[in-house]
Amino acid sequence: MQATGFSHWLVVLVETFAAALVLLLVFGVVVVLVTWVLDRQQTANSVLRNFPVIGHFRYGFSRLGEFFRQYLYSSDREELPFNRAQRVWVYRAARNAENTNAFGSTRDLRAEGVPFFVNAAFPALGDHQVKPKPIRIGPYARQPYDHAAFFNISAMSFGALSAPAVRALSIGAAKAGIWLDTGEGGLAPYHLEGGCDIVFEIGTAKYGVRTPDGRLDDDKLQAVCAHQQVRMVSIKLGQGAKPGMGGLLPGAKVTEEIAAIRGIPMGEDSQSPNRHLDIANVAELMDAISHIRELTGKPVGFKAVFGGLAWIEQLCDEVHRRGIESAPDFIIVDGSEGGTGAAPQTLMEGVGLPLHEALPALVDTLIVKGLRQRIKVICSGKCVTAYDVARALSTGADFVNSARGFMLALGCIQSLQCNRNTCPTGITTQNPRLQRGLVVTDKSEKVYHYATNVIREVGIIAHSCGVDDPRQLDRSHCRVVGDDGISIPLEKLFPYPAGSRSAGAT
Repeated sequence: MQATGFSHWLVVLVETFAAALVLLLVFGVVVVLVTWVLDRQQTANSVLRNFPVIGHFRYGFSRLGEFFRQYLYSSDREELPFNRAQRVWVYRAARNAENTNAFGSTRDLRAEGVPFFVNAAFPALGDHQVKPKPIRIGPYARQPYDHAAFFNISAMSFGALSAPAVRALSIGAAKAGIWLDTGEGGLAPYHLEGGCDIVFEIGTAKYGVRTPDGRLDDDKLQAVCAHQQVRMVSIKLGQGAKPGMGGLLPGAKVTEEIAAIRGIPMGEDSQSPNRHLDIANVAELMDAISHIRELTGKPVGFKAVFGGLAWIEQLCDEVHRRGIESAPDFIIVDGSEGGTGAAPQTLMEGVGLPLHEALPALVDTLIVKGLRQRIKVICSGKCVTAYDVARALSTGADFVNSARGFMLALGCIQSLQCNRNTCPTGITTQNPRLQRGLVVTDKSEKVYHYATNVIREVGIIAHSCGVDDPRQLDRSHCRVVGDDGISIPLEKLFPYPAGSRSAGAT
């Protein structure tokens, strides 16, 4: 009886499966025929017109190719923008895992552009515990900012990032004692949630502090800066991945909450102007800095991509005419290798100076103009590992910002989906289903560990070079491999201005 019942259900199951298979085959045949007809009739794609249906495999394999290369075919040091070795280093630092390797380095130490550091013959005994000294930013502001950590979170907007990502960054930053830059998307409650120090960025659209016609709303800015966590204000003139072009947030990411924070329509593409409406020259930039500093009481500076330094020389001359207190409290130099959620490939790859040229040029200009001590230098642009940060400090930076490094710490797998609202890790999407994958309590710890491990390992480099504080590193401590495979000191590649031995601002 039982066997008969079982046989009956088995027959039903087989018949159902067969019927489903037949339906699937019929559906497949219909799809193929319809695709064949459409491909033969369309005029936009020659491959599909000549090879209907099977031509689609070319584009499928082309799309999958980047993933096959990433996981199967590329070596540890081949990929861009970040190779596997760099990503693994960040992942291990974020997990607070043992970051030692065996046998030997896979890094080609003879490749052009590779930096390495000059160890001291007799370094101090013992392990070097990094305790960087605080630097005062904005001595003439009513609320100057004293900050020690030289490695901080660069500008990433809420909207470009998801709410869970911003929350994790805020909580992790507070625990690590580093600042979090809001990016141009305005101040969200998630920035404040962790209790970390905040750098509020005013972009060209003045999101969050704008009037209906896109001008600065003083009342809104005062309300933002009334939060004690907001320690500095940064005027964004441009960013490394798209110099001369404003930010773009696709309409799919402009939720009701994001629209309210930014002061823009919901569901529409949000394109910032390519420059501030009220800043068209050095004098107007200086006026804006003075106005915002007086209005908020906070240190104020600006972020820019450099194509040349003539305008910085003009700015320095204007400072001397107006008085030392009028100077920007800081300048953030963003290299052309900087990242973004969406930018034209032409701008991303072909406009602006990379950080390794722009940073020393800015530092040297400030030295020559006698303003190096007054204006603090912050840099950003593909600095994700300890030796990236150490090189920037050696060149003359006071602080180093990183955005993509902290995205990797949050779990980014470099899937290159930032502009599509389909980020599989929940970091750069407003899709709640995908955001669910980012667990704030776990990722905030990874942010904390990544920041502290970078700071610790930069300290290891400094200790090996014979200095007590990473900010004591200078261009004599770093060498760069030339095109002949032989390294030269950074101080010969970028000599200090005459009469100046070091660019340190401490």
